[in-house]
Amino acid sequence: MINGNIKTRFTTVQRVLHWLMAIGILTMLFIGVGMVSTIGREYVPLLVTHKTLGIVILVLSLIRLVVRFSSGAPPLPADLPEPMKLAAHLSHIGLYALMIGMPLIGWAMLSSAAYPIVLFGGVNLPPILPQSDTMHALLWSAHYYLGFGFFALVLMHLAAALFHGLVRRDGVLETMLPGK
Repeated sequence: MINGNIKTRFTTVQRVLHWLMAIGILTMLFIGVGMVSTIGREYVPLLVTHKTLGIVILVLSLIRLVVRFSSGAPPLPADLPEPMKLAAHLSHIGLYALMIGMPLIGWAMLSSAAYPIVLFGGVNLPPILPQSDTMHALLWSAHYYLGFGFFALVLMHLAAALFHGLVRRDGVLETMLPGK
């Protein structure tokens, strides 16, 4: 929606991608926690789901990034303090970096362990790194700890959205909500 020459909402495509990815990322984070906390028969289905959802998130993130550059974003409120504007900007960079980086790190981690990367439907992904136990250990640690950072960043994003919607009531939350 355009108000004069100022965009007041994200496009429908941007909002659909945002909410699909929000569901996917939260699902992914909880599946990841389930995977590292079990060695039972649930592990393999969780792993296949985690890998498949990771690749879906990677693809959607790349599409979303292209759409973001081509469609832009509504401006933040003019009265928003500069540190909050900077925090919003940096948190979005962090979210995009993790939405793209985490699946790539996971793919590289599995590749370096010489594990087959089989998704739902029997789709096989090629390895992107040669086998290396040292690299696998490093990437496993990175994927594990960045997962906690990702979860924290998602919680901060949610808290900021609620702050804008419930405390400031400045329209920022409405730019991404479904509907008119």
